[in-house]
Amino acid sequence: MSLAFCGSENNSAAYKVNDGVLNNGCFVDALNLVPHVFLLFITFPILFIGWGSQSSKVHIHHSTWLHFPGHNLRWILTFILLFVLVCEIAEGIVSDGVAESRHLHLYMPPGMAFLAAITSIVYYHNIETSNFPKLLIALLVYWTLAFITKTIKFVKFCDHGVGLLQLRFCLTGLLVALYGMLLVVEINVIRVRRYVFFKKTKEVKPPEDLQDLGVRFLQPFVNLLSKGTYWWMNTFIKTAHKKPIDLKAIGKLPIAMRALTNYTRLNEAFKAQKNKTTPYPQGSKSIWYALCCAFGRPLVLSSTFRILADLLGFAGPLCISGIVHHVGKGNNTFRPQIKILGVSFISSQEFLANAYVLAVLLFFALLLQRTFLQASYYVAIETGINLRGAIQTKIYNKIMRLSTSNMSMGEMTAGQICNLVAIDTNQLMWFFFLCPNLWAMPVQIIVGVILLYYLLGISALIGAAVIIVLAPVQYFVATKLSQAQRSTLEYSNERLKKTNEMLRGIKLLKLYAWEHIFHSSVEETRQKEMTSLKAFALYTSISIFMNAAIPIAAVLITFVVHAHLFETAAFSPSEAFASLSLFHILVTPLFLLSSVIRSTVKALVSVQKLSEFLSSEEIGEEHDKCSEPRCKESHSKYQAVPLKVVNRKRPAREDWDNDSFPLRRPVNITEADNYCVKVTHGFFTWTPEGVPTLSSVDIRIPQGQLTMIVGQVGCGKSSLLLGILGEMQKVSGNVIWNSSIPDSETGENVSPEMETAIDMETRKRGPVAYASQKPWLLNATVEENITFESPFNKQRYKAVIDACSLQPDIDILPHGDQTQIGERGINLSGGQRQRISVARALYQQTNVVFLDDPFSALDIHLSDHLMQEGILKMLRDDKRTVVLVTHKLQYLPHADWIIAMKDGTIQREGTLKDIQKSESELFEHWKTLMNRQDQELEKETSVERKTVLDRKNLQRTMYPREALLQDDEEDEDEIPESDDEDNLSSVLHQRAKMPWQACGKYLSSAGFLLLLLLVLSQLLKHTVMVSIDYWLAHWTSVAISIEVEKNCSHCEVLRFNHSPYSRVFSILCCLGIILCLVTSIAVEWTGLKVAKKLHCFLLNKIILAPMRFFETTPLGSILNRFSADCNTIDQHIPSTLECLSRSTLLCLSALAVISYVTPVFLIALVPLAIICYFIQKYFRVASRYESRFKQKLLEYTDSNNIASLFLTAANRWLEVRMEYIGACVVLIAAVASITNSLYYQLSSGFVGLGLTYALMVSNYLNWMVRNLADMELQLGAVKRLNGLIKTEAENYEGLLSPAQIPQNWPDQGEIQIQNLSVRYDSSLKPVLKHVSAHISPGQKTGICGRTGSGKSSFSLAFFRMVDTFEGRIIIDGIDIAKLPLQTLRSRLSIILQDPILFSGTIRFNLDPEKKCTDNMLWEALEIAQLKHVVKALPGGLDAIVTEGGENFSQGQRQLFCLARAFVRKTSIFIMDEATASIDMATENILQKVVMTAFADRTVVTIAHRVHTILNADMVIVMKRGVILEYDKPEILLEQEDSVFASFVQADK
Repeated sequence: MSLAFCGSENNSAAYKVNDGVLNNGCFVDALNLVPHVFLLFITFPILFIGWGSQSSKVHIHHSTWLHFPGHNLRWILTFILLFVLVCEIAEGIVSDGVAESRHLHLYMPPGMAFLAAITSIVYYHNIETSNFPKLLIALLVYWTLAFITKTIKFVKFCDHGVGLLQLRFCLTGLLVALYGMLLVVEINVIRVRRYVFFKKTKEVKPPEDLQDLGVRFLQPFVNLLSKGTYWWMNTFIKTAHKKPIDLKAIGKLPIAMRALTNYTRLNEAFKAQKNKTTPYPQGSKSIWYALCCAFGRPLVLSSTFRILADLLGFAGPLCISGIVHHVGKGNNTFRPQIKILGVSFISSQEFLANAYVLAVLLFFALLLQRTFLQASYYVAIETGINLRGAIQTKIYNKIMRLSTSNMSMGEMTAGQICNLVAIDTNQLMWFFFLCPNLWAMPVQIIVGVILLYYLLGISALIGAAVIIVLAPVQYFVATKLSQAQRSTLEYSNERLKKTNEMLRGIKLLKLYAWEHIFHSSVEETRQKEMTSLKAFALYTSISIFMNAAIPIAAVLITFVVHAHLFETAAFSPSEAFASLSLFHILVTPLFLLSSVIRSTVKALVSVQKLSEFLSSEEIGEEHDKCSEPRCKESHSKYQAVPLKVVNRKRPAREDWDNDSFPLRRPVNITEADNYCVKVTHGFFTWTPEGVPTLSSVDIRIPQGQLTMIVGQVGCGKSSLLLGILGEMQKVSGNVIWNSSIPDSETGENVSPEMETAIDMETRKRGPVAYASQKPWLLNATVEENITFESPFNKQRYKAVIDACSLQPDIDILPHGDQTQIGERGINLSGGQRQRISVARALYQQTNVVFLDDPFSALDIHLSDHLMQEGILKMLRDDKRTVVLVTHKLQYLPHADWIIAMKDGTIQREGTLKDIQKSESELFEHWKTLMNRQDQELEKETSVERKTVLDRKNLQRTMYPREALLQDDEEDEDEIPESDDEDNLSSVLHQRAKMPWQACGKYLSSAGFLLLLLLVLSQLLKHTVMVSIDYWLAHWTSVAISIEVEKNCSHCEVLRFNHSPYSRVFSILCCLGIILCLVTSIAVEWTGLKVAKKLHCFLLNKIILAPMRFFETTPLGSILNRFSADCNTIDQHIPSTLECLSRSTLLCLSALAVISYVTPVFLIALVPLAIICYFIQKYFRVASRYESRFKQKLLEYTDSNNIASLFLTAANRWLEVRMEYIGACVVLIAAVASITNSLYYQLSSGFVGLGLTYALMVSNYLNWMVRNLADMELQLGAVKRLNGLIKTEAENYEGLLSPAQIPQNWPDQGEIQIQNLSVRYDSSLKPVLKHVSAHISPGQKTGICGRTGSGKSSFSLAFFRMVDTFEGRIIIDGIDIAKLPLQTLRSRLSIILQDPILFSGTIRFNLDPEKKCTDNMLWEALEIAQLKHVVKALPGGLDAIVTEGGENFSQGQRQLFCLARAFVRKTSIFIMDEATASIDMATENILQKVVMTAFADRTVVTIAHRVHTILNADMVIVMKRGVILEYDKPEILLEQEDSVFASFVQADK
């Protein structure tokens, strides 16, 4: 057939122009070509030249990009234009199909218009990004011409009586409107930007964010197409594939999304409520109201997108129905009767009766639906993230103003606040994410049911009723599930608490051979947890089963009812498969329903919790509390602390810097106003109900002087400091801070009635630098810990480092002062932590410094240096007010003012001289304790100089990690950080592939039988599912063919018998339902078994691991294995595994079915599969990094949010691409099967089958890739656990059998050490070298030496905690290397320098093995000077010890540890610096008691303070792992040049 522009029929009316040129339809169409050709010619050169010269600029990221006015409208109109043009082309082709010759003019002009429209938008985009509006003139001309030519065509149609019934008339009218609107948009750009026709063009700057190259999150700035398809993410995902993403690559958040911006928005919403005259809603209502005001608009947008997407989703079933119907009729289009202007016209009904047209429409509907759906998700998630940022900031700001008594007294624990920040804000975020479902779901269900009714009549309603009736059951299961989850959570929290304690006290447990006690306690809790996990797994499997089985049941009931009750009704493939797809659509909202309701309930609870928290009591103005130590402890993980400085202290700090201190004059204590703080009649308590901890406190702290607070253990010294800081609840009395600002009141005459004056007074408290007794460190670098957000001043920093003698320690750390300090300073020794915490207080430019026992963990030299250089020189000489709590009475002469405390009251205050006069008894008592007749510290003895050289090497005091007591620097490189899985940088560089090994490990843990069941049941289930649909296709095809024959033969005899078909169908469906149950149970059962096994392995390995492992692996890292990773394995992997296998098998079976129906499809499948593979591969790499950030990111809300946003955008990027591929699959399958059916007699039932499955592919492809990425992340947990399970255990077996070891060994207590060399690890240098000694039974031996000389290693060698590679230790004739570890360790006693208590009762802490009688326990407590303390507690021995023994003071904890050692009546007793935190008086008593109570036992004491071992029988002086001196103390003291003598001299 010949081709001609106007067609080539013989009577060619097409070329006649008798009635005038414009009345020739073909000429009008030719005229319509002009504008399009014009545009293509004009723009192509500009584009090519432009792309050439501005290739750098075409790239999105530059500072010139600015949206022109009407940007979004233009894109929307262009998209609509393109769609209408496609319709016009299709209409032309279809209507031309009936003519004898081809009329090119029917579809060539719209084709050109299509090209021109695409060109116009590309051209516009490039002009916009390079901000060069003058070139838009070309578009202005184009729209004008197109509008004019289309209008001419439209007018001509009207003249010739073409009306609304003809489709082409409607399309032309639409195009006129579109071109007109685009013209208006173009004119508007000129009006606003004035780039032409105006004298002055308007200068406009791009948004601030784009000028800042740090902003890489471009979603808000790109054009509509890039927004919809996340095209801008391409570069990001490519880079992610090439090299790991770090925070730098992610860049900053755009301003509109930053937490601060959103917080301001939220706060304004709160304020707006308060400003209204109407009483504004209280409590949680007000929070909801504010959230809706601040974040309501984007939610409405998201919901609109969602509803549009859902409505478009119904195009699938309708198009399938249409296609199958028309294919069944042979796709014969009506012969159009109407011919006007020489060409045929068709109506829209005729147009839509073409199967190919429907296939293309289906393709477009799918594209649009997916785009809307993803946009809805994205907007909802972004809103959720913004909201989370805002609420977290609000919580942080509130935390800064909470009073500590709220915290310490358990009204609000740190855990609760962490939960608010981490969990509740996330609940709200998820609620906002799922929110659009709330209104979209009812719409979806209603429309779905209406369409079903339209297709199948009453029987459809019966099927839908099944689904809807089962919804409450689903909801019931969902609530049960969340209950089970909650109880699991409670048990797992308890298990974690136990595990945490076990790990923190692991050294003690090993030394005392108590591992088994704690092991069984954790196991017991795990058993309880497993019981509730079983319930959880059961409900999960029921829920999975229901989601799979409900659609099968509904379809079964509907079709069987339809076939049997309505015998007259036709049962055609078009109805069957359309309703099948509809059922699939209907199940989704019901499946989501349970999670949406759950999420809503959780959000309501979270908001309730939030409103309680936000309304909880803040620091009163009257006692300005700055929630320092405890509060900070609580959220240091989230690092909100810097806010603290910004929040309340900044203004004050500037005052100090400006030196507004004219009041610095020589201080005379008698001047009434020269105090810094004064407390009058103060009664302070921790609990509002309880007895006051401090009573009748009347003190003044002089301005600019050094005040010392002394007293026995537990007399309330630390509490006094916190009371003054306003961290305790004040029962009565006043705390008055002298404001020291000249024009303010001096505060002399403040009486209790003058509350307002006091208010004025106290509000002006400046900042206070505070170093708590238990060092508090940020998870940051050493330098950041010391400067603590203050401006960095090099000179001052160096001075502080020197005063705290931190330089040697810093030299040793792997990255100097840039080393990251782990959580709670895990990689530092006690002394280092304490000194860093003091250094922070020294560095701050505050006028008041509170130091709480800064010397407790330091040896005598470090203490003296700190006292001289730090406290006296840096603070006191600078006229700062210093309050120092200490047990070191030898420093009292330095004090300007002394406060002595006893049992929570003030015993005496004044200068040392005052006390000497008035309380001579107390003074004498002190004097004997000081051992130093009040001499000043001029004698910095020669030993100081001699030992400075050793300092360099020995400074690394490693308490929790004595592993690193090396003496030479080069060893220090071995600080093992690399084996920590959580170390961010190393993790990011291990670019893991899918962890197949972990997957293998996971599945193999389940055992062979379960695995077989799992695989077989899954395969069987999917085979049955496919056969159900196949049978349906077969059944309906047969039914329809008989119908057709019946119609043809016009005889009513042929009644089609449905029953044999429906019988097979029912059997298959029931089988399918049973298999669904089997698979869901098999998956969860596997999960349970694996979870049980892995935890058991892990616990057994960890508890038996050598000490070295705990010293080199951060505690947090091990705990994460037990918490997060176990949780993942317990609860998440099974369901992900189920989803993954289900979606993968569905996709595979669908592709198989389509290929079976239309083999041609296989050819098209290859390129699609390749694209698919690459997309998901790129995506998985990107998503993997995101999860790695999560840990690091909780510290920074914004970085956390930007990572979440990038993850969301990456998810959308992936899904949009997958959905588009799915749409292509549908298109190809549809076209192939239509062709197949029309030309190769494929029955219409199978066309329906193929199309239904094609639709399924597009739905499940996404799930598959998403589940794959999830699975990969979750298998990371298995991989990490596996890493720990491979840990080598200690060798617990001995060469001697229990029978060979005497029952009461060691009864003498004789120790022979022969040529002993010890190291911490085979890769490290020895810490003891060829040491030999002999300790006779009952001898008291003292070991001393500088920090790091190997004293502690000496004590650990007795317990085989370190690697003895040479020599041996013989105790009572048995070489300890031959003993089983359990026996050896249970027969010796040791007291460690770090006091460790476990939560439980006092009885449990003293005797966990339950071997002793009460009398024995009381006796031990009496020896340890604790009997009166315990007697006073409610419950006596059964009194509760909180976690870590926090309800006792540091000193008391140490005494409990002594008591614990006394309880084990062993003949060898080792004390490792056990009296460091005890005041001298208590220590003296202890010395005496130890001598008497242990008169007949061998005692080895390792001493910090040399005077504690002066009355020992023998003294060993160590240096660098060798014994320097070994003799009686008297003899050593007589030798002038002995090291021991110089130590004693220095300790005076």
